[in-house]
Amino acid sequence: MSYELWISFRYLISRRKEKFISIISFISIMGVALGVTALIVVLAVMSGFDNDLREKIVGTNSHIIIEKEGGITDYNGLVTEINKIPHVKASSPFINGQALIRRDEQVLGLILRGIDPVREKDVTNIQKYLESGTIEVKKDTVLIGKELSLKLGLKIGDTISLISAADPKPKSFKIAGIFNSGMFEYDMNLVFTNLEGAQAFYATGNVAGGIGVRVDDASRADSIKKDVQEKIGFDYWVRSWSELNKNLFSALKLEKITMFIILALIVVVACFNIASTLIMMVMEKTKDIGILKSIGADNRSIRKIFMLDGFLIGFAGTALGAIGGFGLSYLLKTYQFIKLPKDIYYIDRLPVNLELSDAITVIAAAMLISLLSTLYPSWQAAKMEPVEALRYE
Repeated sequence: MSYELWISFRYLISRRKEKFISIISFISIMGVALGVTALIVVLAVMSGFDNDLREKIVGTNSHIIIEKEGGITDYNGLVTEINKIPHVKASSPFINGQALIRRDEQVLGLILRGIDPVREKDVTNIQKYLESGTIEVKKDTVLIGKELSLKLGLKIGDTISLISAADPKPKSFKIAGIFNSGMFEYDMNLVFTNLEGAQAFYATGNVAGGIGVRVDDASRADSIKKDVQEKIGFDYWVRSWSELNKNLFSALKLEKITMFIILALIVVVACFNIASTLIMMVMEKTKDIGILKSIGADNRSIRKIFMLDGFLIGFAGTALGAIGGFGLSYLLKTYQFIKLPKDIYYIDRLPVNLELSDAITVIAAAMLISLLSTLYPSWQAAKMEPVEALRYE
């Protein structure tokens, strides 16, 4: 251990004449700890919301969507070719279109999606979201969301009328199942039927609107998309789930950065206390500084002593904050004692996902801010002359 570190540690733990300095040191440590804890927990919760939203979006939609102007005619042959591409797990044709649903006197707009029930189960999580009934929809049956069923008072076996722009004459469908994805927009506005039934409803003939593709790693969908594009040619539009929801996830990322900056101000305020503590410590240790310089300590050593003192305060606060942040995040994730109103957020618990990169960023930022707060006090101590320091002793 260097003598500078030993002196810094002694200054920090010794009983001082000025008790006020010790109190400010304690406040500085707790301020840094509070800021680090708040940052870690808030970023963990925001990452949890981000992952929860991503899972629901990816679960209801495919990882990659392939479309073509005018629709895809030989969709079965294209599905076979796509399934041969590395990292592709499954693919399934679909057709999307707008429709009006009429139930008694109520009329609502929605999206009617025609799917191949057998292949769709391997591409999306619609089977997992099914609350009741069956996913095996036929030409005259539909799968509706839970919110739509509650809105219109529908249950399995009821009949609804759908109207398309291709034919203003209503067509009747029987409800075969009800799903609950946890996303209000999907559960309220998305209805599934058989692909052939949707083709007849929209009068498109034997044409699919697109092909949904599932890959083995959703985070690599953008890179796999390029392989798919090269395989099928550039007559098709190939887009990943991240591209289709780019604005939403960009907004979430910006919000996370904003919250980091705002909460980091807590650490900045605490580090002002560190600077105040060191300035008062320099005033208290004027005699000690003079003695150290008179026996050969240079400016660099004096500066290092007080920088290490402030660094130790910041390190103690950061360590306590990290322990508090990790512990609170674990408790929130394990015991879920904070409940959310499901009718507002569509989740009944606070999602928590502590990412190691976020924690490392918070700890590094806290330590850096703490170190920067020591620069001015240590510089003031280093420039002190031995004669001036000992004149009135």
